[in-house]
Amino acid sequence: MELLRDRLDHLPAAVSVASTIGVFDGVHLGHQEVFRQVRSTADRLGVAAAVVTFDGHPAHVVRPESAPLLLTTLDQKLDLLEAQGLDYAYVVSFDEARAATPPDVFMQEVFVDALHAKAIVVGEDFHFGVGRSGNVDGLTMFGESAGFEVHALELIRHSDEAREPVSSTKIRRALAGGDVRRAAEMLGRPYEVRGVVEGGDRRGTQIGFPTANILIPNAMAWPADAVYAGWCQRENGDVHPCAINIGRRPTFYEHAEQSLLEVHLIDFEDDLYGEQVDVSFVEFLRSERKFNGIDQLIEQLKADVDDSRVLLAESTWRPGA
Repeated sequence: MELLRDRLDHLPAAVSVASTIGVFDGVHLGHQEVFRQVRSTADRLGVAAAVVTFDGHPAHVVRPESAPLLLTTLDQKLDLLEAQGLDYAYVVSFDEARAATPPDVFMQEVFVDALHAKAIVVGEDFHFGVGRSGNVDGLTMFGESAGFEVHALELIRHSDEAREPVSSTKIRRALAGGDVRRAAEMLGRPYEVRGVVEGGDRRGTQIGFPTANILIPNAMAWPADAVYAGWCQRENGDVHPCAINIGRRPTFYEHAEQSLLEVHLIDFEDDLYGEQVDVSFVEFLRSERKFNGIDQLIEQLKADVDDSRVLLAESTWRPGA
């Protein structure tokens, strides 16, 4: 997948695309259906398949006080988009100038001038442009004059009983409740965070359960404070089962200011400091709690590791598989 930068890159005159546009935070099942339709439309028209997305969430510019936490960094999102079989990703640097761009000007600059679009596929609730003033009807009218088709897709649900369509908001809500299994159902894979291993206070090492402390950007969504079974994938592609703790470690600290993400890689003894890793949350194990002494904590950690080992051995999902 080739990366194109907003207002800098244009496709050659001979290249046209079928495209979609959106934040696509999380690249969940609803997004994936849109990408399948883009690929199908591109094949029907004999053109390339493209996605227009943003380097962050537009809400961080237009309403920062209520902007949502992100499910994916830009790098994660681009990796996931590439796996969808798209040919081009056009990344919009969303700033105050872009936020003030009228819908018709944005369409002309991006879809006509830069991408030579022949078709655009969007969800039925699509809005764009200054003040979200653009919608599917306006896009369709513009397409009629600019020479591209517009296809609006009904939003999908992750189960027949679900009243709300799959959305990044619903996934954040599930994570906030520690329901990583439900989040995975909507994502089509376990939820994953990406961060750098940093030095800690070595409390885990001192009691026989060394952990990798993962530094996660403040803008990212975390599951609720709890213990989870999951996977840790290293930069070299190696994948290891792990027990994951998110919390304030009340057994050691009475009033910790913030939660930490700690990962104990099972049957692993190497050094990970400074390495970027991906941590996937497969199953909720238990809520965080304060223990009556180190011995009780150690016994529980042994049980957490044993439970994680069994659950992950039976798991049908593994990173990179």
